[in-house]
Amino acid sequence: MDRAQMQDRFDRLVWKVEEARIRRSEHHIVRIVAVSKYTDEAHIRLLYDLGQRAFGESRVQSLTERVEALDDLPIEWHYIGRLQKNKINHLIRANPFMMQSLDSFELAEALQRRLAEHGTTMECLMQINSAKEETKAGVYPEEAEALYRRILQECPNIDLRGVMTIGAHVDDESVVRRSFETTYAIFEKLRPEGAEICSMGMSRDFELAIECGSNMIRVGSLLFE
Repeated sequence: MDRAQMQDRFDRLVWKVEEARIRRSEHHIVRIVAVSKYTDEAHIRLLYDLGQRAFGESRVQSLTERVEALDDLPIEWHYIGRLQKNKINHLIRANPFMMQSLDSFELAEALQRRLAEHGTTMECLMQINSAKEETKAGVYPEEAEALYRRILQECPNIDLRGVMTIGAHVDDESVVRRSFETTYAIFEKLRPEGAEICSMGMSRDFELAIECGSNMIRVGSLLFE
């Protein structure tokens, strides 16, 4: 893909985000995380040159390799994949801007211990399994508020910034919408606890997610495939 093609894809994405944002509210602000697992370092550099700053990786090893290979660019790296406990130290060394997939108290406890040992902190989002799909990780909606507050109280090295969800993986738009609305309602209740980010929506459903209140989307295939 050359620069003109990348510019066209990026422009079209930004335009669709803008349209969805205005349907929600002209005051609504949405940030794009470009999921770079679909592409190579040259295309990441190209998209960065076009103005994109936040990129997401779903494997710790890939994140580590990208951080090292592109360390000349002040990229805002997001870890968006499921985190295995034996990869926590590697993730801390990679030092992403944000970890979006904190999906249980057990993981939070393990992450807290390692962060304390390293003498550092990490910004995180708590992942909510709003559609209660067995194939997905995340906290069930009815447990989310209490768990969020527990992590705030018991894991001081984890800087919780909000919530993340993956929309229901079905063709029925009403079901997908309900999964986003469920997460957004929880996010609203957690605002007094400092929640600022509601990360919802990927390439197939980001417009619907924005209409439901998402202020951060994770888009890869629309840009790179």
